[in-house]
Order: sequence, then C-alpha cells, then structure tokens
Amino acid sequence: MTHAEDALEVEGVSKTYATVRAVDDLSFSVAPGEIFGLLGPNGAGKTTSIRMMLDIIKPDAGRISVLGGPMTEATKARIGYLPEERGLYEDMTLLETLLFLAQLKGLSRQTARERAESYLNEVELWDAHDLKIKALSRGMNQKAQFVAATMHEPDLIIVDEPFSGLDPVNTRIIKTLLYRMRDRGAAIIMSTHQMHQVEEMCQRILLIDHGRRVLYGPLADIRRQFASNAVEVDLRGELDQVPGVAHLAPRNGGYRLLLQDGVRPEQVLRTLVDLPDVTVERFERVATSLDEIFIQVVGRRPADEETTAV
Repeated sequence: MTHAEDALEVEGVSKTYATVRAVDDLSFSVAPGEIFGLLGPNGAGKTTSIRMMLDIIKPDAGRISVLGGPMTEATKARIGYLPEERGLYEDMTLLETLLFLAQLKGLSRQTARERAESYLNEVELWDAHDLKIKALSRGMNQKAQFVAATMHEPDLIIVDEPFSGLDPVNTRIIKTLLYRMRDRGAAIIMSTHQMHQVEEMCQRILLIDHGRRVLYGPLADIRRQFASNAVEVDLRGELDQVPGVAHLAPRNGGYRLLLQDGVRPEQVLRTLVDLPDVTVERFERVATSLDEIFIQVVGRRPADEETTAV
C-alpha cells in the first residue's frame, strides 16, 4: 500500500530486455525519514529498478512517483545518487569537482563552497581539497563520491554499496552522515550486499530475486517470520537430555538447544526451571541473521556472481 506522503512509489513496474524479464510486476514504497534496504543477489534486477526510479530508463509497464509526482528537472535536483560504478573527473581537483556538481544541482557557487568545506571537513578530506581526483586513494575517492552525491542535501538519496573500500573509521563517518540525513527527513534507499549493515541501519527492506519481490516490510517483522527454532541458555548445573529438545550442544559456557518441531521456547523454559540442581540465568531465542534469511529465500549468498547483472 502506498500513500501520498511517500518519497517514492513504485507500482506494478516491469522491464524486459530482449528475452530477459529484469523487473517483474514490482511494487514498493519508501517514506521520508527512513533508511530502506534494497536487496537481492547479482542479476536480481536492483540496478534496473534504480535506473527506472531515476528516469534513466523507462518501465514497460507500471507507474513510478518520485517526491510526489513524475520525474522533472526540478525533482532531479532533489535527488542524490551514489552509483556502484564510481566515476569523477580525474583531472579536476576535489574542490573544483564538488563545486561543479553542486552548481549543477542548483546551489550558488558561494553556498556550494561553504557546503564543500563543511562536508570535506566532516569526512576528513579538507586537506586533500586541492588534489586531483586521480591522486586520491580508493577510500578517499569513495568519501569524495559520497559528498558529491549528498552535499546538496537531497530529499531522496540512493546509495549503492556506500561502504565499499572503507575502513571501520570511515564507515562510521559515512553512517553518521546517513543517519543525520535520515533525521532531517530524507528518504534513503541503500543497496548493499553487507547484510550486517542492513540489520543495523534499515527500518524496512525489499528483497528481490529474478525481478520479483520475495520479501518486503519492516525488518523486525521479517526476522520474526524467520525466527530460529533454537534457544541459547546460560545456567548453573548440567544438562543431559531435555524433553522437547532435539539436539543439545555446549556453547560459550552455556548451551544451544535445537527444539523439536512444534515445541515452543516457553515450554522448554518451564521444563528447565523445574529441573532439580539447575538454575537458569539466561534464556534467549536465537535470532536468525539477515544473511541466513537471504540464503534461505534465494538459495545463495548476497554477493554470489551470476552471468547476468541487471
């Protein structure tokens, strides 16, 4: 279900290249003030979907509304896009590049200069502002690309693998900026194969495979849907066999218990509490990671290569 206030609405969108259905009847929405995960294995249709959102290519069927309507030149100035294939003008200096790109987005030169200095200081690149792009390291280039995509403070931001090539310190810097953009009301679409980043940052996700939507909704709901049939328990005492438990294994000073089909965790907890010579100190259902859910749904890991990348 989409709403008028959504930053992006995609309804029944399809796209075919020759005999390949790259996107197949895809529908989803993204709200202002959220970080939304766009996920799928290589070849799933993510790139084609992004290109249709940006009006680079047209869908064969369906409707896309961006920031309240069809794409216009004014709308484009309110969008920031960090593509997976990076590319800045190598023979221009970092500052010249940022000023040029910001003015294309409608900023005055003075405002662009102020923003560029502010953002470059935040990402610890101001000392490199007079260097040519080709002189920047991979990590510096990645941060420069991020600033170029976001310094006009867009209302819709699409970032493809935003942490590629970044060490943990620089990853934290980019995350802080993304959170700040979210908090000021920007809608952020993040496409990445790094599932741990999605788990940390995204409120809702869309998982597509072969161009079709296979999972969509709040991440917390999806993880509950795929909740593991295992629990971890810390206790004083020893366990041997426990009714309702198919397999028991020592783990980190406690135990991991795999429950029999149809057995609820609270049943096992009651059994453990009633055991003589056992004191339960922690009892926790094992969360299923998004990486495990991904593999379970599409049958392969997020970054597995395919012959067709669309």
